[in-house]
Amino acid sequence: MGWLQRLFGMEKPDNAEVNPTAQAVPQTPSTTDTQSIPPERLGLNGEYDQSGLAKRVALAFDQDAQLDDVNTLWVAQTGSTVVLKGKVPSQDILDRMVSVARTVNGTTDVDTNQAAVE
Repeated sequence: MGWLQRLFGMEKPDNAEVNPTAQAVPQTPSTTDTQSIPPERLGLNGEYDQSGLAKRVALAFDQDAQLDDVNTLWVAQTGSTVVLKGKVPSQDILDRMVSVARTVNGTTDVDTNQAAVE
């Protein structure tokens, strides 16, 4: 089971991207004006998603051959900060996760205060 499946109960959608292009979002139904989606709210296909950053980080973890799904660690987000919670088997794996999470557009920080090395 991969990160997306375990954390969000979803298979990787077709055309899902770690750093998608934002879709235009109408400000009101009666206008053609658009507003941009904040990078931390971009979903897997460029749509607005409240948990978009966390989902894209999970997808990045799934795409990294060095990172197997660590079923004792969870990915969350607080604004543009990626939060890693739980336990990891080694400091090397945690360091790799932080490195990968930082490459995802919209990430301003990675909080590992709630992650422990087993």
